[in-house]
Amino acid sequence: MAASRAYLDWNSTAPLSDVAREAFLRVIAMPGNASSVHREGRAVRAEIEAARRKVAKALGANSASVIFTSGATEAANMVLTPEYRMGRAALPIGRLYVSAIEHKAVAEGGRFSPDQITSFGVTRDGVADLAELESLLAAHDPASGIPLVALMAANNETGVLQPVRAAADLVHARGGLLVVDAVQAFGRIALDIEALGADFLLVSSHKIGGPKGAGAVIARGETLMPKALIRGGGQEKGHRSGTENAAAIAGFGAAAEAAGGDIDARMQRLGRMRDGLEAEMLALVPELVVIGRGADRLANTIFFALSGLKSETGQIAFDLEGVALSAGSACSSGKVGESQVLKAMGFDPRMGALRISMGETTTDDDIAMALEAFRRVASRIKKADAA
Repeated sequence: MAASRAYLDWNSTAPLSDVAREAFLRVIAMPGNASSVHREGRAVRAEIEAARRKVAKALGANSASVIFTSGATEAANMVLTPEYRMGRAALPIGRLYVSAIEHKAVAEGGRFSPDQITSFGVTRDGVADLAELESLLAAHDPASGIPLVALMAANNETGVLQPVRAAADLVHARGGLLVVDAVQAFGRIALDIEALGADFLLVSSHKIGGPKGAGAVIARGETLMPKALIRGGGQEKGHRSGTENAAAIAGFGAAAEAAGGDIDARMQRLGRMRDGLEAEMLALVPELVVIGRGADRLANTIFFALSGLKSETGQIAFDLEGVALSAGSACSSGKVGESQVLKAMGFDPRMGALRISMGETTTDDDIAMALEAFRRVASRIKKADAA
């Protein structure tokens, strides 16, 4: 029997995986507090540390450099600060440079004031303009402090991959630091913090099949760290106080371990699905705009615009057809507004763009449902235009 619904919004949230659910349920039933020294407390601590090792291994990092948070938004607010320390010495940050396509959690600039934030552009295909970044860094005033640059690994709306390694080389040549939002890339491309050259990675549990409510900052080392955002009991070595969400962290660790294996095989399968669906959609509507198609993208993502279809109307139309997709970022309290990513790429930000994103359990039936829904929606728009 064919499924009645097709869930194609994995970039918003991946369904909870079996291994993550099992780990979550096991740990949530444990009575101890990880900060307690008795047997029950030590048992919970052991679960957190095991998860820390799994997340670190999946990202080529040292487990001592993994700091658990409530999610990637908190992680971004933690690292985006003018106040850093190198050991015991203060290391002031003079300015934050962010790409124009960053997720709002990064684009807002964390603890920087608006006058300390500079944006750099992207190409029509949505790839960061490193020539512009290089010019900005060349003009940076070192007397104000070192530059901090934020560039995501893969855009959450278009799926377009960003030149992180090249950006890291530019930033480090100017004595700066690079923060990489790896939320959408984690589990979809191979990630290694050393190979990327990132100083900090930001990741989220629920994007890779783990529970909601857990994320992490991954640092390249332990000496250089931002001023703590949340202070109190000194958990996470003082970098993030508050009793750890042990169950969510355990589930995160299980999901990270699973996400780190067979990435190429999983993405090749999804890439074939994505390319096939995209070709069929273009055959039905040749004027369809597939945004970012000219650049390297995540294999699971299609961001498209159909003339005459607004984003919110499109989401509802596909939902009524049994297909769950999104208008891009799903982290704005359910709001559908103008896309700053489209604006940065030179498109009309009011353009009705929709995102299909797939994952490990996406089936051929899901793709067939999506194509049929697209055919029906496009047909209704054509009839309305002809009336």
